Amino acid sequence: MGRKWENIKMKKAQTDGAAAKVNSKYGIEIYAAAKQGGSPDPEANSTLKFVIERAKQAQVPKHVIERAIEKAKGSGDETFIEGRYEGFGPNGSLIIVDTLTSNVNRTATNVRTAFNKNGGTYGAAGSVSYLFDETGVIVFEGEDADATLETLLDAEVDVRDAEQQDDHIVVYTEPTALHQAIAALRDNGVTDFSTTEISMLPQSEMSLAGEDLETFEKLIDALESDDDVQKVYHNVEL
Repeated sequence: MGRKWENIKMKKAQTDGAAAKVNSKYGIEIYAAAKQGGSPDPEANSTLKFVIERAKQAQVPKHVIERAIEKAKGSGDETFIEGRYEGFGPNGSLIIVDTLTSNVNRTATNVRTAFNKNGGTYGAAGSVSYLFDETGVIVFEGEDADATLETLLDAEVDVRDAEQQDDHIVVYTEPTALHQAIAALRDNGVTDFSTTEISMLPQSEMSLAGEDLETFEKLIDALESDDDVQKVYHNVEL
């Protein structure tokens, strides 16, 4: 797959800015998973359990997680809806924006405005996403990606690839095989994951420089700063 996954995560964390913004986004996602999954108990709600695991990987404090779960136990009926928006940045760069919101009209307006005011072009549904592959991604410390790939194949996991990136192994799976891969790795002694998520990976990447790169980074910052935006994917090497 060729992406430097830990570097991407580090740069994204820097772009996201304050940890409070990350905590807020996970708080909403945890609340929504608890409400929509039918139970605020992670052991009875697999979606909630997975979101909590990702929150911990992002170093979201325990009290933030617990507060979101307690809120979901209340009588409130606030409903959050997932959305996806697509568009273009400088020089035809590709951007996908995933949202989780209680007000779709507000979110759609904000995303469109962020594109239009920061050098981007708001696109129609499907105009960009066909150039990305939905992929399960697992990252953990390790030194033998080939052996990991063989282990997963032996476990009949629908895995696409495993590659070595410095002292980490990055595993790419079919989206439906992510949890099976995690379970197989745990059965083989892997206990600490730095990433376990479904991501949208570009089929090819491009480079930007100078004013184009500055405009692109400004656009990504504007999108990620919106409280309703959960994830932003793109095809630019940073």
